[in-house]
Amino acid sequence: MKIDWRGVFPAVTTQFNEDLSINYVETQRVVDDLIKDGVTGIIAMGTCGENNSLTADEKRTLLKAIVEVVAGRVPVVTGVSELTTPLAISWVKDAEKFGANGLMLLPAMVYVPKTAELVEHFTQVANATTLPIMLYNNPTAYRVAITNEALEALRPVKNIVAVKESTADTRRFTDMINAFGDRYVVFAGLDDVAFEGLLLGAQGWVSGLTSAFPHESVMLVKALEAGDINTAREIYRWFLPLLHLDAEHDLVQSIKLAEQIMGRGSERVRMPRMPLTGARRAEVTAMVEKAAATRPSLKITKAA
Repeated sequence: MKIDWRGVFPAVTTQFNEDLSINYVETQRVVDDLIKDGVTGIIAMGTCGENNSLTADEKRTLLKAIVEVVAGRVPVVTGVSELTTPLAISWVKDAEKFGANGLMLLPAMVYVPKTAELVEHFTQVANATTLPIMLYNNPTAYRVAITNEALEALRPVKNIVAVKESTADTRRFTDMINAFGDRYVVFAGLDDVAFEGLLLGAQGWVSGLTSAFPHESVMLVKALEAGDINTAREIYRWFLPLLHLDAEHDLVQSIKLAEQIMGRGSERVRMPRMPLTGARRAEVTAMVEKAAATRPSLKITKAA
């Protein structure tokens, strides 16, 4: 499948049983529901999929399960988040064999590279596969910035085609487009600047909160694509308190709790993460319940 890099690509959650083994059937259900709700792609085993909490064997079994349930309806892009370059190369080779349509490639975990090391890591991984690659720039979370200098050095690597921009600095969208034109497709990757990113030229959105509120996420992007700024702004203003959760360190727990409240998944997470408790749990629960009671899609349903 050739990926049309635009629209809403939720970073889907990995569902767990009570003993915290992977619930493959429930993960398939979550993915299937999102596709039925209109998303245009699936990000498997990103941050919200708890990539680094899964074993190598689990990742491979899970990717097969997700590819199976997607059944070619939308592209499947899998996260590449490994400790070393050889491990990342091994994973992308298997991901291609198992039917992934694209890759979301992170810097190698833990080590903070110099620009030349970062470029070489990305280049070696890209050369190990024919799949198209989206680079994931999230310096706040991963302490590594994919600068324009790095992107310039990567310009000859043809299958690196997109960048997920997850900084809060919205100037990055214009700076990248000014520097590279259409060489890289730019995606908004931080939920609470998605509206701004899409207005400034991002062609798609890799989203966390879409897992709990897919209809509104799809409505927001469609309104912007249609040039209906007023509708998009109204949806975004309703959504923003929840979207801020994506910028916090407990984003995975918050998003999975939101999924559970909305009847779309379970809040179970693997250590070192733990489910939200106390005041934080009450705060997130109140935010989700308020959003659920005032969601824009309800207004459209009532008007119809």
